[in-house]
Amino acid sequence: MAMLIAPTKSNLIKAKSSLNLSKSGFELLDQKRNVLIREMMDLAEKAKNIQTEISSIFTEAYEALQVANITLGIKNVEDMTYSIPNNESFVVLMKSIMGVDIPSIKYQRSDILPAYGFYNTNLALDRARQQFNEVHYKIYDLAEIENSIFKLAKEIEKTNKRTNALKHIQIPKYQEQIKQIQETLEEKEREDFFRLKRIKNKIRQTKRDTENKTSRA
Repeated sequence: MAMLIAPTKSNLIKAKSSLNLSKSGFELLDQKRNVLIREMMDLAEKAKNIQTEISSIFTEAYEALQVANITLGIKNVEDMTYSIPNNESFVVLMKSIMGVDIPSIKYQRSDILPAYGFYNTNLALDRARQQFNEVHYKIYDLAEIENSIFKLAKEIEKTNKRTNALKHIQIPKYQEQIKQIQETLEEKEREDFFRLKRIKNKIRQTKRDTENKTSRA
């Protein structure tokens, strides 16, 4: 790697300072990346568990709905579902994990209110409605987690690029600059030392020659 800066002591100090700053930045980013990865893995495990729960609840809900369709008639069940109100009461807030804004869905569970008459209905329909209502809360939780995982993954990718740039480009660059500046300065010091030594030797020799001439005179 060619040295692009002048081999001076001031540039050596600057290069050492930049190296220390790059190493500190790398350590901080590496810590941040590890925290984000652990957080993302925890969320991935939660998402897996919720997906399993949703699948199980859906199975029970569709089984109950199938019984209701058979016992009450598909058309009657369909007509009764129109009277069930949509419950979409939730708020999306943001929270921060290591500087990453991720969503937090806040909702309040509400009791299931009667939406159809008990005449010509049965327990299977009530069971199906209860299970589907539970699923929709689980979907809120899953949506929050999956969106959080996506945002964390993007931040991890960005952090990886920055840590790799520091590790493989910035830090080696400053290390090479320091090495070359030090070698150049050391070589210059050696040259100055030998030059000074030659001058001193020449002065001593001149002094001796002068003394010898004086003594012979």
